[in-house]
Amino acid sequence: MSTITVGEAIARTLEAYAVSAVYGVISIHNLPIADAIGRRDKVRFVPARGEAGSVTMADAHTRVGSLGVALTSTGAGAGNAIGALLEALNAGTPLLHITGQVEKDYLDRDAGFIHETKDQLTFLKASSKAAYRVCTPEQAVPLLHRAIREAMTLPRGPVSLEIPIDIQASPVEWLETAPVAPATPAPVSDAEIDALAERLKAAKRPLLWIGGGTLEAGDAVRRLADAGIPVVSSTHARGVLPDNHPRSLRAFHNAASVEALFAESDLMLVAGSRLRSNETKTYSVELPRPLVQIDIDPAAAHRNYRADAFLCGDCGDVLTRLAERLEGREPDAAYDAAVAEAVQQAEQALRTQVGEYAKLSDAVRAALPEDGIFVRDITVSGSTWGSRLLPIQRPLTNIHSLAGAIGLGLAHGIGCAVAQPERKVVTLVGDGGLALGVGELATMAQENLDMVLVVMNDGGYGVMRGIQEKYFEGRQYYNELHTPDFQQLADAMGIKRWKVSHGDDFAAVLAEAVNYAGPALVEVDMPSVGELKFSGPPQKKLY
Repeated sequence: MSTITVGEAIARTLEAYAVSAVYGVISIHNLPIADAIGRRDKVRFVPARGEAGSVTMADAHTRVGSLGVALTSTGAGAGNAIGALLEALNAGTPLLHITGQVEKDYLDRDAGFIHETKDQLTFLKASSKAAYRVCTPEQAVPLLHRAIREAMTLPRGPVSLEIPIDIQASPVEWLETAPVAPATPAPVSDAEIDALAERLKAAKRPLLWIGGGTLEAGDAVRRLADAGIPVVSSTHARGVLPDNHPRSLRAFHNAASVEALFAESDLMLVAGSRLRSNETKTYSVELPRPLVQIDIDPAAAHRNYRADAFLCGDCGDVLTRLAERLEGREPDAAYDAAVAEAVQQAEQALRTQVGEYAKLSDAVRAALPEDGIFVRDITVSGSTWGSRLLPIQRPLTNIHSLAGAIGLGLAHGIGCAVAQPERKVVTLVGDGGLALGVGELATMAQENLDMVLVVMNDGGYGVMRGIQEKYFEGRQYYNELHTPDFQQLADAMGIKRWKVSHGDDFAAVLAEAVNYAGPALVEVDMPSVGELKFSGPPQKKLY
């Protein structure tokens, strides 16, 4: 056996899991790991400008590629990652977060050691699916295996691993170990599947609502749709059933025409969805009965809506076995016509609402290749045409924040572009959200990423304006922002840039920007283009 440092053992183990990139900010409390990654030169290291950005990049990398890894410092560095970990937890993203820790002799002593913080492991546990601390050099690799297995086991999520700096630098005997597979869930019984199949066969107008738990169940969802069951999607599951499928209700769950369809349905099957507040008008949308729920997490039962039946299992397995039992089910022509009419009405209403910006949606779809990735921050455009109007034909090609936090778009776009260098990435951000992570423009430029950043510049927080207009009698406070000259900012970063001031120019500019190989920025001058109507998220009245 050879003797190496724990830092190198960590690097070698990440290589064994085919990790292609680590995103991080180097620090005196993680340099042994960063140094090993650099010396071995087998895993790409992407130097983020902030810890929040590094974890958000790893989140997006995992969603569209393989296991994403973030490396941060201890104390404030680990604290800066918390918001991004909460986003990954909401999205069920199985990323690995490795953070440093002070020397083990000073752990939890409140000694004033540089980078020390109180109860770091506690706040990591609160913001991750799990968090572990390495206490001896020999523990480092076994706990790394455990962290990765925990992250990849359903229901998935981010896992943090903290390693004291003296342990990172300690020698350890290297014994190569194989990657560990995630735990396999127990299958749902045939009797439960049979009973659900009989319920669906007896229903005249069933509906299927799919969420993130179905991202790998596209074939089964399509087979159920082919058997005459319309599918409405959470925004996270967009593309699991292509929008162009005749029984796709897309993500129009809040549209009046689709709610009317709900009222006429006699069964709803909810697969792998939390039925989030922003997609159910704070749980006030009346869903069809009976309501049958499928989820890998037993605690999901009745979480937001009372279920008439609950099947605890992997959605991919359950839906596949269900589709086998429903082969040959005859679709109903009248129901199909009602579905098509509901979608047409919902789309037309949204086009009317967004006005000139429907042209931007059309321009993005025309310019972005079918396998391209569209990333959207929490901004007015992202919450209107970006989430529902833009056609999506493949899963995980409309990436966004599940927790609803602004400022993640640019870093999400970077992670997508690194994970999928052969696919074009278009990232939509607002001027307000971009300000939270504007330094990552330097990461985008330094890594020479093939992505287009579309900046919707309305000089402030457009989403807040809409909410204040609707719920606060039009009173407008604190939503106006001083913004930089984005054209000069792009020049300073060495990024190709355009500016659009008229809706008729969207198609030509987006086509040129997408065809450009490398980092690019398109600024949309919203006051010049025109109003984008937005009145806050669909929900119950706040006051």
